[in-house]
Amino acid sequence: MSNNEQSIKQIKQQLQQWLNESQNSNLPAFWFTDWLLCVIDKPSLFLITDENYQLTDSELTQFHAGIKKMQQGTPLAYLTGQQAFWSLNFTVNEHTLIPRPDTEILIEQVLTWLDAQPKSADDDHKPKRLLDLGTGSGCIAISLAHELKQNHLNGQSGQNDQTQSWQVVAVDVSAEALKVAKHNAAVNDVADIEFIQSSWFDALSHHNEPLFDVIVSNPPYIDEEDEHLAHLIAEPISALSAPNHGLADIEHIVEQAPQYLKASGLLAIEHGFDQGAAVRQIFADNKFSHIQTLKDFGGNDRVTLGQLSS
Repeated sequence: MSNNEQSIKQIKQQLQQWLNESQNSNLPAFWFTDWLLCVIDKPSLFLITDENYQLTDSELTQFHAGIKKMQQGTPLAYLTGQQAFWSLNFTVNEHTLIPRPDTEILIEQVLTWLDAQPKSADDDHKPKRLLDLGTGSGCIAISLAHELKQNHLNGQSGQNDQTQSWQVVAVDVSAEALKVAKHNAAVNDVADIEFIQSSWFDALSHHNEPLFDVIVSNPPYIDEEDEHLAHLIAEPISALSAPNHGLADIEHIVEQAPQYLKASGLLAIEHGFDQGAAVRQIFADNKFSHIQTLKDFGGNDRVTLGQLSS
């Protein structure tokens, strides 16, 4: 694209012509319009109602610099610094993965499982506990904490029987990622999360604190030899790939989880589209039952759940 565009209408026309060229079709069209909205700091309706808006020189420079970065492999979310996930909005940067829609399956299934659990007599007096391993931007822990808090408040108002309070713990090995996660918790008004720097369970002491009712994780699961990793120049590779055909971290989590999980507690892990059978076997080999794999929006295996056998 050239730098001769002045108005929104001209830029939209240029974008359409540019996207019609086959070599540019691999990038989502909405990335460009969303980036334009970010640059001019306007709502989406502005692109229709104010097509004659003239971009300033600095806005044009910023817009075209962003286009170039996207062509070179930088995702839109790293340019805007924001990504919507579940019902919230999250800050992201080069230290965190960008939350993806498929991970919402994990949130949905954990909430569904919790909804189906019978309520015990002491539930109102003792908070339940949830652990998020490898929290990154905090999207899983914060989304779950937000939903569980809403359920608790609604229950107190008589709108829902689910009045249980929850304590959420989120760990990540990256101090920089934890800074982002803490920021996201604050801006989304979710206060009941303890953030801990840890490589998986290493900094947790199951001897000195109560066990968890739920453990969730979206660990690295891409095979280190996967050729697609070469095209991911922006996101942290350490948060994406793992040894043993992508299963090493999943194996470690499932093997260690029984030490930290209550009997009949839930373990829920996101994994690759072709790893469902292998992950179910890992669960079965480590004292889990009621094992099931759920599919993502594309119909691929994505999340496996299991309950720790009594």
